[in-house]
Amino acid sequence: MRRISRRFRLTQAAVAATVVVLAAAGCGKTSSESAQDDATAGSSSSSGAYSGKGIGLAYDIGGRGDQSFNDAAYTGFEKATKEFKIGGQDLEPSDGESEADKVQRLEQLARAGYNPIIGVGFIYAPAVKEVAPKYPKITFGVIDDNQVQAPNVADMVFAEEQASYLAGVAAAKASKAKHVGFIGGVDIPLIHKFEAGFVQGAQSVDPKIKIEKRYLTEKPEDGGFSSPSMGKEAASGQIEAGADVIYHAAGLSGQGVIQEAGAKKVWAIGVDSDQYKQKALAKYKDWILGSALKDVGGAVYNLTKSVVEGKPLTGEQRGDLKSGGVGFADSNPKYKAMTDVVDAVEKAKEDIVSGKVTVKTE
Repeated sequence: MRRISRRFRLTQAAVAATVVVLAAAGCGKTSSESAQDDATAGSSSSSGAYSGKGIGLAYDIGGRGDQSFNDAAYTGFEKATKEFKIGGQDLEPSDGESEADKVQRLEQLARAGYNPIIGVGFIYAPAVKEVAPKYPKITFGVIDDNQVQAPNVADMVFAEEQASYLAGVAAAKASKAKHVGFIGGVDIPLIHKFEAGFVQGAQSVDPKIKIEKRYLTEKPEDGGFSSPSMGKEAASGQIEAGADVIYHAAGLSGQGVIQEAGAKKVWAIGVDSDQYKQKALAKYKDWILGSALKDVGGAVYNLTKSVVEGKPLTGEQRGDLKSGGVGFADSNPKYKAMTDVVDAVEKAKEDIVSGKVTVKTE
């Protein structure tokens, strides 16, 4: 079943109408003239002023409402549309969709005149690579992938391992059982970075600490990033095994991890967004120790800002601890009261930024 956000339902007709208008305008022209119109859709005007329709955002698996990765992207989308007074269209993925579906989604946004157009997640890399050359005047962005490398594409990546190292330090310092857990959504290289950083951080505090590890699925399409029930079951198993702090990098599935940890009164550590502040998790927030942050929203905002100002970012754009692109959220008052944990995390951050500590990625 196709998952469609309320925003998409409200604006789908408008987008469709725009596509019809563009198609009608091309009637009577040669194919080369029509192709040229497509290629310049969403570009800046001859005066240099922004003339695009706004931001086009295509969500990753789990969609908007995951309280994590996609919602982090939406915060940047929302901030940019309000601050720059431009429009925006955010589109949901469909269950079990193909690469062709992603290409069609990006094509739809490009033909409608959105600029920039951002694929939220590495799964959009092939689609961006295919679509971007057709629209050289539009800036495309892909989050969590740096392999597209095209003149009009920004590859927005992060040092997830650094934020995860801080999560590992916090977990090891907070654990009374000297036993912690890691739950990854999908067994892929990107999530291996989260695990590697977490394990290294925890072992920097206690080399003998016991660490449970679990990946929910081998492939993204099998639900590893979109199934809270899978996350809950995995967390239950790790808690039964003795873990009293669990860190997840599992998108929407992480809601289940946090819910189970809160129900069993053990610590959970969130990811990407400050999950302590998420309304959907308010019932369990007292047991969210902190969150390993990845400023996906900032990346969306910064790319949009660069396009609106006529100086679009391209190439690899990397966020790390030094730049503020990743970090560790400390919103929970209980965490702030644990001065030994706070001090250890701050010291670890200083060591990484200074180069004293290099965090592994696998």
